[in-house]
Amino acid sequence: MKLLKNTSWSTWTGTRAGLLALTASALMAACGSAPQDEFANISPDKLYADAKDEAADGNYESAIKRLEKVEARASGTILAQQAQIDLAYAYYKTGEKAQALAKLERFIRLHPTSPALDYAYYLQGLVNFNDDLGLFGRLANQDLAERDQQASRDAYESFRQLSERFPNSKYAPDARLRMNHIVNSLAAGEVHVARYYLRRGAYLAAANRAQQAVKDYRQSPAIEEALYIMAQSYDSLGLAQLRDDTLRVLKQSFPNSRYLGSQVAEEQPTLAKKPWWQLW
Repeated sequence: MKLLKNTSWSTWTGTRAGLLALTASALMAACGSAPQDEFANISPDKLYADAKDEAADGNYESAIKRLEKVEARASGTILAQQAQIDLAYAYYKTGEKAQALAKLERFIRLHPTSPALDYAYYLQGLVNFNDDLGLFGRLANQDLAERDQQASRDAYESFRQLSERFPNSKYAPDARLRMNHIVNSLAAGEVHVARYYLRRGAYLAAANRAQQAVKDYRQSPAIEEALYIMAQSYDSLGLAQLRDDTLRVLKQSFPNSRYLGSQVAEEQPTLAKKPWWQLW
């Protein structure tokens, strides 16, 4: 037992030394294999300049890597704010809509007095305005008015904020044009739903949806068809007075309307439109 005790201490000492050596070697190996920051020795200003060059050449993925570094390293500076805006645009150009919007929402919240705030609103509207239909929408020739309109409403709100808060901004004229387009698109969307109900004999639903379009979008060209759908729906429901009142408004507002006259029931050019899901 005495001999075992002595050799045990010697063995423990040797084992401990060996473990320490192995641990030190492992740590050194880990440090040697750690990924190196390729931009470690580049200043934020140089990174930003390089990012602008990459973006100008259409290399947005490369620009994003550099801009993210600028935003982190120059935190709290004007350069970091500019990097945030440029990042949002780069995300937008690479189709990363959610990240672009998140970056813009954060910028607007944190920098309410920034001189670039008007552009932030404009870009926010632009991201939603150009919300893509996707592959199947393009294949089926789906109209913008026939899809969910939330992106259009979000775009309208951004453009409205820009136009009202920065009326003299260089982005304001284009924002107003896009607002008009969105209003017409939203109105057409309401009429599309009303037309759908009319075709399927849901006359009360068709009348209500068309009436809502007339109420909310008085200046839109889609109101002409909305009034016609209301008249058709009221006629099918046996509501002669409402039908006649609606036709009177249609005649006064659109005296040359294609929906007026005896041939309209036979032609129905808009109502006969091929549905978006029909490929052939």
